[in-house]
Amino acid sequence: MDQFDLEKHFAEVNAALGIKNKRSDSDESYVIDLCDEVLGELALRQHTFDFLRGDPSESCPSGKKLPVDAYYPNKNIVVEYREKQHTESVAFFDRRSTVSGVGRGEQRRIYDQRRRDILPQYGIKLIEISYSSFNYDSKKKIIRNRQRDILVVKRLLLK
Repeated sequence: MDQFDLEKHFAEVNAALGIKNKRSDSDESYVIDLCDEVLGELALRQHTFDFLRGDPSESCPSGKKLPVDAYYPNKNIVVEYREKQHTESVAFFDRRSTVSGVGRGEQRRIYDQRRRDILPQYGIKLIEISYSSFNYDSKKKIIRNRQRDILVVKRLLLK
Protein backbone atom coordinates (compact mmCIF):
# COMPACT_ATOMS: atom_id res chain seq x y z
CA MET A 1 0.00 0.00 0.00
CA ASP A 2 1.58 3.31 -1.09
CA GLN A 3 1.26 6.62 0.77
CA PHE A 4 -1.72 7.73 -1.35
CA ASP A 5 -3.63 4.50 -0.61
CA LEU A 6 -2.67 4.64 3.06
CA GLU A 7 -3.94 8.19 3.55
CA LYS A 8 -7.14 7.33 1.69
CA HIS A 9 -7.56 4.27 3.93
CA PHE A 10 -7.15 6.32 7.14
CA ALA A 11 -9.65 8.88 5.87
CA GLU A 12 -12.16 6.10 5.17
CA VAL A 13 -11.59 4.52 8.61
CA ASN A 14 -12.03 7.88 10.34
CA ALA A 15 -15.21 8.54 8.35
CA ALA A 16 -16.58 5.09 9.25
CA LEU A 17 -15.85 5.75 12.93
CA GLY A 18 -17.46 9.17 12.76
CA ILE A 19 -14.17 10.91 13.54
CA LYS A 20 -14.19 14.34 11.97
CA ASN A 21 -11.25 16.57 11.29
CA LYS A 22 -12.64 19.99 10.46
CA ARG A 23 -9.85 20.84 8.03
CA SER A 24 -9.98 17.46 6.29
CA ASP A 25 -13.76 17.84 5.87
CA SER A 26 -13.37 21.25 4.23
CA ASP A 27 -14.10 21.97 0.58
CA GLU A 28 -10.43 22.82 0.14
CA SER A 29 -9.37 19.40 1.36
CA TYR A 30 -12.02 17.70 -0.78
CA VAL A 31 -10.82 19.50 -3.92
CA ILE A 32 -7.15 18.81 -3.16
CA ASP A 33 -8.01 15.12 -2.63
CA LEU A 34 -9.54 15.12 -6.12
CA CYS A 35 -6.40 16.83 -7.49
CA ASP A 36 -4.23 14.17 -5.81
CA GLU A 37 -6.20 11.49 -7.59
CA VAL A 38 -6.16 13.18 -11.01
CA LEU A 39 -2.44 13.97 -10.82
CA GLY A 40 -1.51 10.62 -9.24
CA GLU A 41 0.57 12.34 -6.58
CA LEU A 42 -0.04 13.39 -2.99
CA ALA A 43 0.23 17.12 -2.58
CA LEU A 44 2.40 18.78 0.00
CA ARG A 45 -0.38 20.70 1.73
CA GLN A 46 0.17 24.15 3.19
CA HIS A 47 3.68 24.03 1.71
CA THR A 48 5.90 27.10 1.95
CA PHE A 49 8.75 28.33 -0.24
CA ASP A 50 11.62 30.56 0.93
CA PHE A 51 10.97 32.93 -1.98
CA LEU A 52 7.24 33.45 -1.34
CA ARG A 53 6.77 35.74 1.64
CA GLY A 54 4.22 37.99 3.24
CA ASP A 55 4.76 41.57 4.27
CA PRO A 56 7.53 42.30 6.78
CA SER A 57 6.60 42.85 10.40
CA GLU A 58 8.43 43.71 13.59
CA SER A 59 8.49 40.05 14.63
CA CYS A 60 9.42 38.80 11.14
CA PRO A 61 11.40 41.46 9.23
CA SER A 62 11.82 39.28 6.12
CA GLY A 63 8.10 38.44 6.03
CA LYS A 64 6.48 35.17 7.00
CA LYS A 65 6.55 32.40 4.39
CA LEU A 66 3.19 32.28 2.61
CA PRO A 67 1.66 28.81 2.42
CA VAL A 68 0.12 27.41 -0.74
CA ASP A 69 -2.84 25.05 -0.53
CA ALA A 70 -1.15 22.23 -2.46
CA TYR A 71 2.23 21.74 -4.10
CA TYR A 72 3.00 18.85 -6.45
CA PRO A 73 6.81 18.80 -6.65
CA ASN A 74 7.03 16.09 -9.34
CA LYS A 75 4.80 18.16 -11.62
CA ASN A 76 5.96 21.61 -10.42
CA ILE A 77 2.34 22.64 -9.90
CA VAL A 78 0.69 24.63 -7.13
CA VAL A 79 -3.07 24.40 -6.69
CA GLU A 80 -4.89 27.13 -4.82
CA TYR A 81 -8.53 26.55 -3.89
CA ARG A 82 -10.53 29.78 -3.90
CA GLU A 83 -13.32 29.87 -1.36
CA LYS A 84 -15.81 32.73 -1.37
CA GLN A 85 -13.62 34.92 0.88
CA HIS A 86 -11.18 35.22 -2.03
CA THR A 87 -13.76 36.97 -4.20
CA GLU A 88 -16.14 38.69 -1.79
CA SER A 89 -16.11 40.21 1.66
CA VAL A 90 -16.80 37.76 4.49
CA ALA A 91 -17.09 39.40 7.90
CA PHE A 92 -15.69 36.38 9.77
CA PHE A 93 -12.49 36.36 7.70
CA ASP A 94 -12.13 40.10 7.15
CA ARG A 95 -12.60 41.42 10.67
CA ARG A 96 -8.93 41.32 11.65
CA SER A 97 -6.49 44.03 10.76
CA THR A 98 -3.01 43.06 9.57
CA VAL A 99 0.57 44.04 10.35
CA SER A 100 0.76 45.88 7.03
CA GLY A 101 -2.08 48.16 8.03
CA VAL A 102 -4.61 46.93 5.46
CA GLY A 103 -7.74 44.92 6.10
CA ARG A 104 -7.56 41.15 5.92
CA GLY A 105 -9.62 41.03 2.70
CA GLU A 106 -7.25 43.45 0.97
CA GLN A 107 -4.21 41.56 2.27
CA ARG A 108 -5.68 38.30 0.92
CA ARG A 109 -6.03 39.91 -2.52
CA ILE A 110 -2.43 41.19 -2.35
CA TYR A 111 -1.07 37.77 -1.32
CA ASP A 112 -3.15 35.96 -3.98
CA GLN A 113 -1.64 38.29 -6.59
CA ARG A 114 1.83 37.78 -5.13
CA ARG A 115 1.45 34.03 -5.66
CA ARG A 116 0.31 34.67 -9.26
CA ASP A 117 3.34 36.88 -9.91
CA ILE A 118 6.11 35.01 -8.09
CA LEU A 119 5.43 31.28 -8.58
CA PRO A 120 5.80 31.40 -12.40
CA GLN A 121 9.13 33.23 -11.98
CA TYR A 122 10.37 30.01 -10.34
CA GLY A 123 8.95 27.76 -13.04
CA ILE A 124 5.97 26.71 -10.95
CA LYS A 125 2.58 26.53 -12.65
CA LEU A 126 -0.21 27.99 -10.53
CA ILE A 127 -3.70 26.57 -11.00
CA GLU A 128 -6.51 28.34 -9.17
CA ILE A 129 -9.71 26.39 -8.64
CA SER A 130 -12.78 28.35 -7.55
CA TYR A 131 -15.78 27.04 -5.64
CA SER A 132 -17.82 28.47 -8.53
CA SER A 133 -16.44 25.76 -10.84
CA PHE A 134 -18.61 23.28 -8.93
CA ASN A 135 -22.28 23.09 -8.00
CA TYR A 136 -22.61 24.89 -4.69
CA ASP A 137 -25.27 25.77 -2.12
CA SER A 138 -26.47 29.13 -0.79
CA LYS A 139 -23.45 29.28 1.56
CA LYS A 140 -21.17 28.68 -1.44
CA LYS A 141 -20.13 25.27 -0.17
CA ILE A 142 -19.65 22.55 -2.76
CA ILE A 143 -22.59 20.19 -3.24
CA ARG A 144 -20.41 17.12 -3.50
CA ASN A 145 -20.87 14.67 -6.33
CA ARG A 146 -17.58 12.88 -6.73
CA GLN A 147 -18.19 11.68 -10.31
CA ARG A 148 -19.11 15.14 -11.55
CA ASP A 149 -16.47 16.92 -9.45
CA ILE A 150 -13.58 14.76 -10.62
CA LEU A 151 -14.45 15.70 -14.21
CA VAL A 152 -14.35 19.39 -13.25
CA VAL A 153 -10.93 18.94 -11.63
CA LYS A 154 -9.59 16.97 -14.63
CA ARG A 155 -10.71 19.72 -16.98
CA LEU A 156 -9.01 22.40 -14.87
CA LEU A 157 -5.76 20.51 -14.21
CA LEU A 158 -5.19 18.99 -17.61
CA LYS A 159 -5.82 21.99 -19.86
